[in-house]
Amino acid sequence: MTPVAQTDTPTTRIGVAIDIPEPWGAQLTRRRAEAGDPQAAYTPAHVTLLGPTEVATEALPAIEKHLDAVASAQEPFTVHLRGTGTFRPITEVVFVTLAAGISECELLAAAIAAAEGIDRDSRFPYHPHVTVAQDVPGPALDAVFDDLAEFEARFEVPAFTLFSHDLSDGGDGPWRRRRDYVLGDLR
Repeated sequence: MTPVAQTDTPTTRIGVAIDIPEPWGAQLTRRRAEAGDPQAAYTPAHVTLLGPTEVATEALPAIEKHLDAVASAQEPFTVHLRGTGTFRPITEVVFVTLAAGISECELLAAAIAAAEGIDRDSRFPYHPHVTVAQDVPGPALDAVFDDLAEFEARFEVPAFTLFSHDLSDGGDGPWRRRRDYVLGDLR
């Protein structure tokens, strides 16, 4: 058996997301907390464009330059959130669905993931959504699913955000906003 090479290259965990604006962001985050989901304390309501991904810290400047180009190429767009969905029985997740803005999120996610330095094998195909409960008991998932079945919000997306996570605390702390990328911002 060949030993796996160990590396001492410093890494940073990043994620890219679209924030859900107020008043809906606080409402969805609060409902996630009420379901007992511990991630609600660290992760405000959002649509993920790149899930948690460890990258070489030295690759961050190139990734940020790539994100500039991706943002510049995408015009602002509208997201319409409506109703709930679930990934059960595959994963214990309930989410608010996107009724509009799906293709724009898919294009952004694909473009972001193409950055040099981002090497992410996803277990599942990309599906834009807003998680409102994850890995909580079945009755809590059912309650969130029912409570938000009539949820609806429509808002403009002017930007996406790069977040980073400090791995020195075991990765359990809050995500830190690193930088916003304005869409269609041709500098």
